[in-house]
Amino acid sequence: MSVPVALAAVPKQSEKETFDGIGPLVSILQHGTDHANRATVNEKKTEFAASEPPAEAIARLAACRRQLEAIAGKRFLPVLAPPWNRLPDPLALRLAAAGFRGLSQYGARSRAEAAPGLRQVNTHVDIIAWRSGRAFIGADRALGAATQHLAAKRVKAADPGEATGWLTHHAVHDEAAWAFLERLFESTRGLPAVAWRRPEELFHLS
Repeated sequence: MSVPVALAAVPKQSEKETFDGIGPLVSILQHGTDHANRATVNEKKTEFAASEPPAEAIARLAACRRQLEAIAGKRFLPVLAPPWNRLPDPLALRLAAAGFRGLSQYGARSRAEAAPGLRQVNTHVDIIAWRSGRAFIGADRALGAATQHLAAKRVKAADPGEATGWLTHHAVHDEAAWAFLERLFESTRGLPAVAWRRPEELFHLS
């Protein structure tokens, strides 16, 4: 099965052995720094609380970027996928200067560059029902979300140039989730109108 995958790794929870045996079609993105919830009162879960000085958060991100790049090697892409998909705007404006080239969150992007020099490529289909037992959401809901984004692009209600991204969570996948993904890949990868694109291409890093 030749489908490229972007794996978001938490630097503080990763070791070199973490990436041993990973195939050549897997690229590594940076999933925050330590995946710790720093939200203050009345904030939703986030690693990057509004109360944290942007300079401190950026220093932490940059240090972890260097750490992850050192252990992941050529598989690493300088792309941030923030935990809980939340990142304050002031931080996004500083990411390029800290060595990041891309940003990935959830939902249709409003523009191709989140900030100067920072390509944004989001995901749009989350296959896990987080509020209902962390089980697979079911084929109808997953395909419905994908179709909704594709339809929005067709009428330019969403950026027509953005790929439709699938958000998976291998640590919590049940058997139904794995079976669905296998069927999805097998049934689409040979279709002339479907292309599973490499992250390097999407983030203009190739």
